[in-house]
Amino acid sequence: MMMDYWQRVYRRSRRQYQRLSWRTLHLDPWLLLALLTIVAGGLIVLYSAGGESTHLVEAQALRFAAAFLIMLLIAQFSPRTMQRFAWFFYVVVILMLVAVDVIGTHAMGAQRWLTIPGVIRFQPSELMKLAMPMTIAAYLSRRVLPPGWLDLLVCLLLMGFPVALIANQPDLGTSMLVTASAVFVILLAGLSWRFVAVCAGFGIAAMPLLWFNMHQYQRQRVLTFLNPESDPLGTGWNIIQSKTAIGSGGIHGKGWMQGTQSQLEFLPERHTDFIVAVLAEEFGLIGMAVLMSCYLLLIWRGLYMATQAHDTFGRLLGGSLILTFFVYVFVNVGMVSGVLPVVGVPLPLISYGGTASVTLMAGFGMLMAVFTHHKTTPR
Repeated sequence: MMMDYWQRVYRRSRRQYQRLSWRTLHLDPWLLLALLTIVAGGLIVLYSAGGESTHLVEAQALRFAAAFLIMLLIAQFSPRTMQRFAWFFYVVVILMLVAVDVIGTHAMGAQRWLTIPGVIRFQPSELMKLAMPMTIAAYLSRRVLPPGWLDLLVCLLLMGFPVALIANQPDLGTSMLVTASAVFVILLAGLSWRFVAVCAGFGIAAMPLLWFNMHQYQRQRVLTFLNPESDPLGTGWNIIQSKTAIGSGGIHGKGWMQGTQSQLEFLPERHTDFIVAVLAEEFGLIGMAVLMSCYLLLIWRGLYMATQAHDTFGRLLGGSLILTFFVYVFVNVGMVSGVLPVVGVPLPLISYGGTASVTLMAGFGMLMAVFTHHKTTPR
């Protein structure tokens, strides 16, 4: 009996110690486990997609190591601190976007990067994915909710200027994600669905104006989406090869590093935007089901954490971040499978990239912060 008693005491003390350790670090173990699982799987797929290049895998692993450290650092900030500095962060990123327009680095027909010679090259538009929901959440959390017409006008102005700068680079994919991050905050603030329906109607009516203001290559992407076979050796090549790779994988896949479309270099951008086609070809439907399950678990946990935030700012910010992550996944998988037009959105946590990886992990750090910190601001 005495032995059983001390065993129960030991187990109880161990559980309390474990909970205290995670709380002290302001981390959520379940979210962290999901992130590590997806990132590890992504490195395996990247090795094959990159032509068995250890350089790509090592560079990506180092970036994620830095990104996890940044996530840990950001998780230590209380929601009140993030709320206080949201406007400053927003202004700094706006200035960076203006600098991109003036002195930005050209690459692949676009001007999206700032370069510090010999130090770093980064994409400021990625930072707006964090600054935008932070700023609108900080504004609305201090207003009476649901938001009124004046509040919506302010949010529209806060959203419109940076989105216009990003779209002018041009970067349709990132501008769409930044817009989504702002819209999600407004919707979570209690916006009437009747108003949403009216706005959606106006948006559909404005489609012709959007078409005439799109760049020529963007129009071509839409036309290619509608009929990729119209130019199979030109603009339709990417999506045709992508769908061929996905379909040829079948249920079980061809095996790791055994894909024909990817290994014989028929598949374009296979280590970035189209990496999910490599995964589908080599691991088949089962591999895709496992990846989608990991994403769904990650999103479910993120939504739960957002609902458990201790203040309005935390709920708005956390909900927007995880819903934008969902759009991230949906758009990439949709465009690679031919369901959506190609807009240049990478697969989160899987595709090769630097700034995007850091931004994603920083967002999850914010989500952990709003979930784990004690109540610091009024509801």
